[in-house]
Amino acid sequence: MHVGILESFFFIFTGAAALAALALYSRQPLLVAYIVIGCAFGPHGLALVSDAQLLKEAGEIGIIFLLFLVGLDLPPSKLKTMFGKSVLTALASSAAFFAIGFVVMAAFGFTLMEAAIVGVASMFSSTILGIKLLPTTVLHHRHIGEIVISLLLIQDLLAVVALLVFAGFEGGSDGLLMTTLTVVVALPVVGAAAFAGVRFVVVPLLKRFDVFSEFTFLLAVGWCLGIASLSNALYLSWEIGAFVAGVSLANSPIAQYITENLRPLRDFFLVLFFFSVGAAIDPLLLLHVWMPTLLLALVLVAVKPPVFLALLRWQKEGRGVSREVGFRLGQASEFSLLLVFVAGSAVLSAEAAHVVQGATVLTLLLSTYLVIFRYPSPIAVSAALRRD
Repeated sequence: MHVGILESFFFIFTGAAALAALALYSRQPLLVAYIVIGCAFGPHGLALVSDAQLLKEAGEIGIIFLLFLVGLDLPPSKLKTMFGKSVLTALASSAAFFAIGFVVMAAFGFTLMEAAIVGVASMFSSTILGIKLLPTTVLHHRHIGEIVISLLLIQDLLAVVALLVFAGFEGGSDGLLMTTLTVVVALPVVGAAAFAGVRFVVVPLLKRFDVFSEFTFLLAVGWCLGIASLSNALYLSWEIGAFVAGVSLANSPIAQYITENLRPLRDFFLVLFFFSVGAAIDPLLLLHVWMPTLLLALVLVAVKPPVFLALLRWQKEGRGVSREVGFRLGQASEFSLLLVFVAGSAVLSAEAAHVVQGATVLTLLLSTYLVIFRYPSPIAVSAALRRD
């Protein structure tokens, strides 16, 4: 039976809403509910939604808007300060987590290339979960929030570089050479075009027509997708272009207004993205690799907090702040899932891909409980810790 786009959206969003209610009752991150409903309704489940490729492409728009909004919160002056404080911690922790992923996969007989890719996927923490579990009160803008967001941002940039490199694998040595050239040459071009466009086009238009809220919304969406398209045309990723577009607008007086109005649009496409992640999971194959999946998830959740604690303490941060940041970043990332999509068809087996997907979901579940039982968050179990 052919299922059209309207029927697909009915199954996706109605099912996601029902499962999200259960997730909230059990204090789980909503993105896990979206992945589970994708697994249930996708090709390997009830097959109610079969056009997974279309949903995957639509879902990637959610990641684009996510990075655009992250960039909007980081004016260049603040970005420079945060990078100076956090770059060593981000790089050192990424190296440690890469080693964990690599060793676990190699121990179970996966190829060195697969072990390396899973090692890279293990480096990152979830931007979505990390920000969602930060209280929307002053904590988000206090020192803890700044450290969490700056570390996530640096990880996101590393993830985008990884996406570029893995995309270059399909082109062999020529593809890797092109990837190197794009990072060195194309990124400054995109940045220069974005900042020039904001100064000479976007800001004058906003000053003249800012009373029309729908025009401001359209201009923000068009700017995000326009710079993302330029980035893609220059062989960079859509995501890095969207982030640059956000940073270029961060000094605008309406940056906060744009952020608030684009969040629903971002969330709409993120539901589709995580549904497509679930739709790609084969439960039978996941059972076949349950042991490396479980081990990788448990090791990451156990090791990430103390690694961040040690590195931040080395940088003279307080023990309480360092411990809290470690627990808030103690999971795998949505970028881990994106890496599977990019590298899967070229150099990553289905078994290795399912290890990453399964371990990512488990770390999101476990990490959420570790945070909401200990620290302030919008979904904390204790009323004394609930901040929203």
